[in-house]
Amino acid sequence: MLIARRADTRARADFATWKMLAKLNGTSSLPEEAQNFLAGYRTLLEKMAEAEATEATIQLIYRSYYAEMGGAGAPPDVRTHKDGPVTDNVTAFRRPAPKPARAAGGPQAKPRLPVALIFACLVVVYVGLRYFWR
Repeated sequence: MLIARRADTRARADFATWKMLAKLNGTSSLPEEAQNFLAGYRTLLEKMAEAEATEATIQLIYRSYYAEMGGAGAPPDVRTHKDGPVTDNVTAFRRPAPKPARAAGGPQAKPRLPVALIFACLVVVYVGLRYFWR
C-alpha cells in the first residue's frame, strides 16, 4: 500500500506539473513519456469532461508508476473517497489569518526608553572617551 500511495502522489504531482507546462507551451522540454501522457489526455478531453479526463490520465500514470516502483499485480485503489469534484490539481494559496495587534499599554508591552535618555547616554560615552584618550 505504501508503494501505491507514493505512486499516486507522484502521478498527481507530475500530471499537475506537466499540465502547467503545457499551458505555458513548454511541452517540448518534457520527457517522451510525459508527452505521450499529455497527448492521451488531449484525446480524452475530446471525448469527456475535463475532470473525468484528468482523473483517467492520472490513473494511467499511476498504473505506470506503480509497476515502475516495483508493485506486483494490479495496483490497488488508493483514492476511495472523493472530497468533491476535481477541477484542477493545484491547491490555491491562502494567506494565514492576521495576528491581533498588542495593546500599547498592555501587561506584556516592552518598556520604551525615551529618546532624550538615549541621547544623554551617548553624550556621556563620547565625553568619557574623549577625556580618557587625552
